[in-house]
Amino acid sequence: MADVRQLLRDLPVFTGDLPAFDPLETPDDPVELFTAWLLGAVRAQVPEPHAMTVSTAGADGNPSARTLILKDIDADGWRFAAHRDSTKGRELADRPYAALTFYWQPLARQVRVRGPVVRESAERAAADFLARSPGARAEALLGRQSRPLGDLAERDAAVTESAARLAREPGLVAPGWTLHTVRAESVEFWQGDKDRKHTRLAYHRADGGWRKELLWP
Repeated sequence: MADVRQLLRDLPVFTGDLPAFDPLETPDDPVELFTAWLLGAVRAQVPEPHAMTVSTAGADGNPSARTLILKDIDADGWRFAAHRDSTKGRELADRPYAALTFYWQPLARQVRVRGPVVRESAERAAADFLARSPGARAEALLGRQSRPLGDLAERDAAVTESAARLAREPGLVAPGWTLHTVRAESVEFWQGDKDRKHTRLAYHRADGGWRKELLWP
């Protein structure tokens, strides 16, 4: 354990050239700044820049987290999809509130989003499902996420059968597929610094708009 502890201490952080960030030159709306940072991550070829940690809590108040893909962002909020019967789907039904975390390591940039979660229409959920890859649709159609699995052969057989069904019915949509939107109450932008003089800018929803404030690192 001592060797692992030293290994962790010796791992490098904040390598490479980091982008500048001036909070005084930021837009009034966090969606605009987030979009700029996301596109910057794409241009910098950050792997999977649309991946995010989605944190939820169940009826018992205990947190859980997993990595999902951001499906869209607009004035209404940040959007992701989940099956109604999955752990996250059930937790969101009990407590419709979530936190999102994006981390673009090569740029030392992090964004944290918190807010209530609303379900989008069945039509929008269906459009999202049908836009998924064939393999992703075949798996999601099973609706068995997080349930105990006997062995991998059982999984493979079920997915194969599901894929064959989709080939026969290409317009089929998983009954429990749900598109969620996080309507942010707060959004924080974090820019790392090699000398640990990190810059943190938080947006808070207020009076129909947004209020900005700096935070200590």
